[in-house]
Amino acid sequence: MNFSIFTLMKRLHLFIIKSFLGPFIATFFIAIFLLLMQFLWKYIDDLVGKGLDFNQIALLLFYASARFVPIALPIAMLLASVMVFGKLGEQYELVALKSAGISLPRMLFPITLLVITLSYGSFLFSNYVMPIANLKNGSMIYDIQKKKPSLNIKEGVFYKDIEGFSIKINEKITSNNTLKDIIIYDHTSKSGNDKVIIAERGIMQLTPDEKFLELILYNGHSYIDIPNKKKKNPYRTTHFKEDLIRFDLASFSKSTNSEKLYKGHYAMLNNKQLDFAIDSLEIKCKDKEKIFSKNITNEYTTSTTVDSIINLNTLPPSEKKQQYDIAINKLRALKSVAKSNKDDLEYRKIIITKHKIEWHRKLSLAVACLLLFLIGAPLGSIIRKGGFGIPVLVSVLFFILFHVVNMVGEKSAKDLSMQAFEGMWLANLVFLPLAIFLIYKAKNDSKLFDFSNFTMLFKRQIKKKQLQ
Repeated sequence: MNFSIFTLMKRLHLFIIKSFLGPFIATFFIAIFLLLMQFLWKYIDDLVGKGLDFNQIALLLFYASARFVPIALPIAMLLASVMVFGKLGEQYELVALKSAGISLPRMLFPITLLVITLSYGSFLFSNYVMPIANLKNGSMIYDIQKKKPSLNIKEGVFYKDIEGFSIKINEKITSNNTLKDIIIYDHTSKSGNDKVIIAERGIMQLTPDEKFLELILYNGHSYIDIPNKKKKNPYRTTHFKEDLIRFDLASFSKSTNSEKLYKGHYAMLNNKQLDFAIDSLEIKCKDKEKIFSKNITNEYTTSTTVDSIINLNTLPPSEKKQQYDIAINKLRALKSVAKSNKDDLEYRKIIITKHKIEWHRKLSLAVACLLLFLIGAPLGSIIRKGGFGIPVLVSVLFFILFHVVNMVGEKSAKDLSMQAFEGMWLANLVFLPLAIFLIYKAKNDSKLFDFSNFTMLFKRQIKKKQLQ
């Protein structure tokens, strides 16, 4: 008898796990795909027209996909659990199991163990694989952006990646590399912006050997400073209908060490490395505070006696003004130094906070997998709707709320209005009572949403309008 019960429970647990794995894998890859589309939309201007081969594109998408795994897992957990348990509830399978004396927690026990395992795997992935993926992805994007700087020039912003030049444009047509309303500051002489070029439009193109970037300018004029001070006009103006400028792209070919630029970034570190980096940064920050305090004390604090105090009322007006000026200048210097150090310390604290945020992110996203499953499973059994209709809608709404709360927490942590721990765990702490509430309601077979009532109400309203 006991053997038959054991066999029955084993089959039941395998059935639930198999029912869960299919939708979970499907929703996981759908989530990865949607996040990847968002990534491509963000970097479309940097990727189009760069002459990338299939292997480069595939490798870039592979590293980008790896970055989205910790985010896609919670989404997939929520969607799959709502869909599966909603279907079981819709087909009265949950009711039959409860009638047989099998409670919801008992049904959830084996799949919960699976979800815990996946959550732990999510943390390991975030801690050891994602830093490498971030490094590879970031360096590849950097190399691609440097490959053809013409497409990396943004409208209304000075582009300074070409050594010796600052370029600003008002409009850019990516399809034919046409630039409009161009301003170029030439400071290759290292004596300031001694040459300024203004043109109505221009076309950027690479030379066949890709060593130079050519900019063909149309309808413009240039201003060149003349160092001879005896001349009435300190600059020379030249008008042109067409002009050609060549930019040396030797600096852009140095992309082999691009990974070194990102290797120390907090997103490229695991939690052990983040702990070491946080400790080092906090020690440097404290040392900076001590040095600043000591310097201020030594510089602006003096031991005075009664005899050394100057009575301004006894001084002549000229000397009195001089003493006022000295005092004001010292106060201004003190204010300037204090502000500079304050800004520096705030920047250091922000960097430390970003490291802490990344440390907590790996753990909070892993825990979110389990939490969203504990929300989705009882929610599906309550709404009793399977498939891709209502379950997907409900799941998306819940995840959007979770994501919004998570973004608010992260932003608050970055603004130093909250601790990194509080900000990154805010969403989990807010949704934990909801998970407990839904589990309680599902255990007691309570219905929060009766969609049949909404359907009936909707049909009645339509009939009333038709009769009117």
